[in-house]
Amino acid sequence: MFKTKSLVLYKNQPALLQEVSTDKYTILYCTALPSPGGKPAQFTTQKVREKDIELLFETTSGEKTLLVQLLQVTEDAKAMQERIEPIYELLSEDEDSFTTPVSFADLQDYTDVKTAQDSWLLYKALKNTLFFTEQAPLSFMLQTKEVIARQEEKNRAKEAELENRSAFIQRLKAKKLNLPADAQLMQDVEALALGQSDKSKTMKEAGFTETPEKAHKLLLDTGVWTVTKNPYPTRWGLSTQSATQRLAPPPEEERITLEQEAYAIDNQWSTDPDDAIAFDGQYVWVHIADPASSVYPDSPIDIAARHRGATLYIPEGAVRMLAEDSLEDYALGLTPLSRALSFCIELDENGAVLSCKVLKTLVKVKRYTYEEADIQKDSPQLAPLYAIARRNEQRRLKAGAVSITLPEVHISVTDGIVNISPALSWESNNVVREFMLLAGEAVAKFAFKNGIPFPFVSQEKPDLPTNILDGYAGQYQLRRCMRSRSLGVTPMQHAGLGLGMYTQVTSPLRRYSDLVAHQQLRAFIDGRPLLNKDTMLERIAAGDAAAGASVKAERKSNLHWTLVYLTQNPQWEGDAVVVELKGKQALCLIPSLAQETLLTPSRTVALNDTIKVRAGNIDIPTLSVNFISL
Repeated sequence: MFKTKSLVLYKNQPALLQEVSTDKYTILYCTALPSPGGKPAQFTTQKVREKDIELLFETTSGEKTLLVQLLQVTEDAKAMQERIEPIYELLSEDEDSFTTPVSFADLQDYTDVKTAQDSWLLYKALKNTLFFTEQAPLSFMLQTKEVIARQEEKNRAKEAELENRSAFIQRLKAKKLNLPADAQLMQDVEALALGQSDKSKTMKEAGFTETPEKAHKLLLDTGVWTVTKNPYPTRWGLSTQSATQRLAPPPEEERITLEQEAYAIDNQWSTDPDDAIAFDGQYVWVHIADPASSVYPDSPIDIAARHRGATLYIPEGAVRMLAEDSLEDYALGLTPLSRALSFCIELDENGAVLSCKVLKTLVKVKRYTYEEADIQKDSPQLAPLYAIARRNEQRRLKAGAVSITLPEVHISVTDGIVNISPALSWESNNVVREFMLLAGEAVAKFAFKNGIPFPFVSQEKPDLPTNILDGYAGQYQLRRCMRSRSLGVTPMQHAGLGLGMYTQVTSPLRRYSDLVAHQQLRAFIDGRPLLNKDTMLERIAAGDAAAGASVKAERKSNLHWTLVYLTQNPQWEGDAVVVELKGKQALCLIPSLAQETLLTPSRTVALNDTIKVRAGNIDIPTLSVNFISL
């Protein structure tokens, strides 16, 4: 039985034995040391069984202050450690000692412990020594010399690692890294900058705030990254590599061969044409690439495309939803005859959709750039297409469609050099758009008429102002009035387009919702089971969420490269058009960059006035720039 006022060990901490009874002991231990602010130490008492405590030293003063002193003491620990080694050497002369535990009481005798403080220091030293290992509370086993040697080597390596780490952190604080070697130690900083982690041990150790923007800045400041590193696709959880699983060759199936030539009209840099248009004198034809002929619902390629949602278009290039290697088999106009899912649309005398047929076809497709098409817009082949498009646009405008024209640019990156050029507006752009809208309207009606669960796109009617301003100020005014579009399985009005119902079916190589729509259409015309409404809703919701991330990543990427362009062209000056006045400030549109900025003009301005501006205070990590009025 232990004596009162003894120093005992309780859960690896020192405690004082206050009361002794036949079955319980009352102990006192410290729960909190004194704080620098003057808060006193905290203590508590607890009743324990004898087996829960071990004797360290008998008959102490029994004062609370002793516990605080023991927990705070660090002096003489090294000296006590040095006293252990001779005891180890003495005991190790007997080989049986390596298999027989040594009690703490015996080790106290060997080291001539005379005070409670000596006893506690001995215990701490034994817990940390290489010479002994604790087998049970206050029972220690000698380690072999081989084990000690290995542990010493590990300790030396760990100390060297800590020294190297400390030196690295000091270099990081000074932002003077040894590259490329130190770049390996910045991986957690990169993970934070890329949105793959929400913290960075390295930044915390160096005293930097842990945010993606601060991590980005640190990587730039230390030279680990250059300004040409675009983190936004990864930050939005998107792959920066196109899909790699190639689609199976198109199946051999019955198709209608069409004699009428169709025209694929697109940008000069387009490499994945997926739509072509034609008019045979009676019917409007919209031919669309047919990847759904081999991409089946819930197949691995279908699931991978659902996770991507859409092809990601960033200035570095396209990150494709479907494998690039499949384009030759499925894009239109790359082979003499292209396989297509074709929409044969009949219009009434007013140009409205009267009927629609969905057909599997083989079609001859001739490719044009927008410029080439406009040059030949009065030719017998293309003139009817332009006439149909103009009539359809007028029909939609009469039905309340809102047409907004704001400047767009094309941003490209070659070997890290950014080029920004205006996206020229050709009438052929409008022609293609109107034919795609005709297809979307016609197929929406086809799906509704035949009870096909389908992805319908809708938009509520905007609350337009009575007086719409002229110029860019008016276009900006209209854009602010527009409501968000919705994707669902119930057909509703798309007020922005002036259509009673609408769907998107013209880009199955680029948009997952279009691919799902094609899968439904093919199942319907083949007489196969359709996806039900609930399943359809789940599919399009997942694809739309991923596509939404792509849109956000594209916007951030475009702004990122615009700022890089401005750093590469420090003498840049441009025109800014005032689109809204806010007190002494003006919200301006910069057409040559397709950017908006809020600035304080150097003179009194009115809406649609032009101000000459230059860029200042460009901060790429935060995607911010101050445009200054000249």
